[in-house]
Amino acid sequence: MKSKNNPEYDVAETLGLNHNQSRGKRIKRWLALAFLILIAGMATFMIFRWRMAEKSNKTQYKFQEVQRGNLTIIVTATGTLQPTNQVDVGSELSGIVKSVEADYNDHVKVSQILARLDTSKLEAQVTQSKAALESAMAKVQQAKATVRETLTKLRQLQKVWELSNNKVPSQSELDAAEASFERAKADEASAKASVSQAQATLEAIKTDLSKAVIRSPINGIVLTRSIEPGQTVAASFTAPVLFTLAEDLTQMELHVDVDEADIGKVQEGQEATFSVAAYPNRTFDARIAQTRYGSSTTSGVVTYETVLTVNNSDLSLRPGMTATADIMVKKVENAILIPTAALRFTPPAKEETQQSTSLVGSLLPRPPRSGSKKIKTLSSGKMQQRVWKLADGQLLAVPVTVGSTSGSMTEIVNGDIKPGMFLVVDILSSGK
Repeated sequence: MKSKNNPEYDVAETLGLNHNQSRGKRIKRWLALAFLILIAGMATFMIFRWRMAEKSNKTQYKFQEVQRGNLTIIVTATGTLQPTNQVDVGSELSGIVKSVEADYNDHVKVSQILARLDTSKLEAQVTQSKAALESAMAKVQQAKATVRETLTKLRQLQKVWELSNNKVPSQSELDAAEASFERAKADEASAKASVSQAQATLEAIKTDLSKAVIRSPINGIVLTRSIEPGQTVAASFTAPVLFTLAEDLTQMELHVDVDEADIGKVQEGQEATFSVAAYPNRTFDARIAQTRYGSSTTSGVVTYETVLTVNNSDLSLRPGMTATADIMVKKVENAILIPTAALRFTPPAKEETQQSTSLVGSLLPRPPRSGSKKIKTLSSGKMQQRVWKLADGQLLAVPVTVGSTSGSMTEIVNGDIKPGMFLVVDILSSGK
């Protein structure tokens, strides 16, 4: 009936025109849908890329946690180990070494013979001095005889003078006899003085003879020996050092040089630990015995010598070893501790807001700007020290009062700092 009433429809159906039109409409719808999906994908990609760029442009910081604990303040110094009593044994005499009776590391006692010098010349001088002493003593006897002789003659003259009623002998003869007697007594005194002189010379030579034998002045150990048999010892202006002895190596001293900036913290009685290169995995205990007032300057650095006592009962330490000592000058318990790097941190300059310059970015809507980041402070008080924390993406300054420091950690005496808080210590990456 329909074909009969509408001849054009019959012709279109016969030609297949209605079927082609519906197919074209479907293709257009699919193309439109694909275009919308492509646009949405591009928009999603650009938003993701923009967010990643924003994230990469943000400054990233390194944080460290605030802790509560004990803080030990340490002063580090270097020095050398020395015996408590070290003696240099020398010789007052010049001569040839006849024998050496002590060697390195020998344990010696007081008055033990260490070496002997050739004494041939000294022995000859002793013999000569003995002869001079005997000659002087003979002269004393001769002078005494003269004194007796002159005294007898003087008495005879005086008796004759009395018997002759002062007539014989003459006055001049009496005066001459008295003068002879006085000269005889003077000669006797001079002879006695010569005896004393000869005796003193003999004793001096005997003393030199005894010094030709080098003996140990202390009980100890031989550290160095500087002579060999047959060697000539010349003691002219200074006594040559033949041996170096250490009295007791079980008790030693560590002499360290403390910097002038730290010497005010070091006091007698403080404990310390030190290490030496010979035992890298071992630490030794020590105690401050003395801080000396005399200073020394090396390359413009002023240091003060400090003496530490060391127990060396196992004799593992040796004189001359270089040691690095850590002196515990102060210990703070249950303190709030922050990393010292947080005090050195300086916030970066004001960041500039970056805008997308791409064509698609200019066409697509962007999130609202967050604006430039501003550094806020909690207080405007006059504080010499401050640290920084991150709050809501912004740096926040916290004024603090610091106390003691160990170098890596610092004590907080006053400030809005609590254990568990994270402080900024460094910048990992800065936005571009």
